[in-house]
Amino acid sequence: MDLRDFERQRSEVAECMARLYRMGLTTTSGGNISLRLSDDLFCITPSSLDKACLTADTIAVVTMGGENLTPHLTLSIESEMHRLTLLNRPDANAVVHAHPCYATAFTTLRRPDGSLALNTRLIGESWFLLGEPEVVPYFRMGSQSLAEAVSQAARAKSVLLMENHGVLAVGATLLKAFDRIEVLENAARMTFITQTMVNGGCVVKNLDPRECDGLSALSGA
Repeated sequence: MDLRDFERQRSEVAECMARLYRMGLTTTSGGNISLRLSDDLFCITPSSLDKACLTADTIAVVTMGGENLTPHLTLSIESEMHRLTLLNRPDANAVVHAHPCYATAFTTLRRPDGSLALNTRLIGESWFLLGEPEVVPYFRMGSQSLAEAVSQAARAKSVLLMENHGVLAVGATLLKAFDRIEVLENAARMTFITQTMVNGGCVVKNLDPRECDGLSALSGA
């Protein structure tokens, strides 16, 4: 196998991570991105390198069995989470994990009834692209327990809130997975803004449930 065959895909992953960082959706050391290369291979951002300055040759290539074909690169501690998620979602080719500030704050919050505090029903775009995100219980970062919990939750949902940790989205392409992260952060910001205004006496108007059902039918969410 010649790694140069995957230079374009590895470059796309590097650029996507730099874009994630430039937009303030993750930190220098936080977050990771993977992309399916074939039935047997995927590539993933490495550990211990500046996320704003990655290049194609710094993106690791890994087999679906977990073997690092670029041993000079240290794999992300979440590589097992990405590997299992790609295995459990054959329809998805990209996985983006990030720590956007507002959305991550909502991973620590619940309503009094225990339901999700982040509201994706404020506008059609967020409901269409995100649906109702799944909350994955807390497990230590990089652990096998976290990898298994996330990959299982991703079977049914394309957007996950990882309790006291961050967020994850899958997509058929890198752009679709990235878009879900960006829209999720916007939904979290809008939730914060509207709830702040509610405390000031305003009333929030969500989308009509029938409209949500119609949007879900269009998106498959």
